[in-house]
Amino acid sequence: MFKTTRRALLAGAAALPLMAGAAWAEGLITIITNDPANPYWFTSGETSREAAEELGYTASVSAHRGDTNTESQLIDAAITNESVAIILDPADADGSVGAVRRATEAGIPVFLVNAEINEEGIAVAQLVSNNAQGAALGAMAWVEAVGEESQYVELFGNPADNNAQTRSNGFETVLTQFPGHVRLAQEVGNWDRTEGFQRMQAMIQAHPDVTAVISGNDEMALGAIAALREAGMLDDVTVGGFDGSPDAVDAVRAGDMAYTVLQPVAVFAREAVIQADYYIQNGEPMVADEKQLFDCLLITAENVDNYVAAFTLQE
Repeated sequence: MFKTTRRALLAGAAALPLMAGAAWAEGLITIITNDPANPYWFTSGETSREAAEELGYTASVSAHRGDTNTESQLIDAAITNESVAIILDPADADGSVGAVRRATEAGIPVFLVNAEINEEGIAVAQLVSNNAQGAALGAMAWVEAVGEESQYVELFGNPADNNAQTRSNGFETVLTQFPGHVRLAQEVGNWDRTEGFQRMQAMIQAHPDVTAVISGNDEMALGAIAALREAGMLDDVTVGGFDGSPDAVDAVRAGDMAYTVLQPVAVFAREAVIQADYYIQNGEPMVADEKQLFDCLLITAENVDNYVAAFTLQE
């Protein structure tokens, strides 16, 4: 399994503009993301679009918003429009397999970003954050921020996304090594800020003695922060996030969030387009390994000023 080093990752984030002088590059690259209302997915779509256009392609960005039926329709449209490649953030680890296979059988190479599907050999590449590494990184930062003991709750992402379980497993692996931390509850927030707010409200009612929150992404964490502020508890509860979104970084800067784990979406969304271009030009994958992991970075009060652009940390 291919895995970027931190040095390569940072170099990719600061890469020079792509060579738009590749005049032979033409055709439509279809980019299908999740929900652009979430800044993470918005950045994924826009980064891919910009990279495709720099290379000389026409690019279209659309969103399935986690719905596999919409995703299927968008894949069909990409096939009808004779796309030369598809960049897809899959809606469901199992439910997206058929749509990816249909595009591949139509002769359109598919490059997955951010989330995996539960079958290999269909997509050309699957480029994702190293979620296990990021979860361990965040959990250790959480322990440092919280201290030796806590009564904590967890906000879990979308169960249809393998990233949710991987992160939760990573949290558990670390936190079970510290017996002073007791998990009071785990609630599904589906990566959504409003759901995070509602789930946190319910957990506050059930567990008024909660002292910490660990969250599978920033949007749910930001919802939890809003609920804790409303309940007058924010000053006494430590919250940790995951994504590295601009709003979460502002919360770290303000002292409302202890840390966020930055997913390098600006790196691998761009890399997916570079690899798609290589495949279009050469008829073979640029990287031998289908699954490619990109290490996450930790953002805390100590390095928050090195956050120079959306999902980009300069070290």
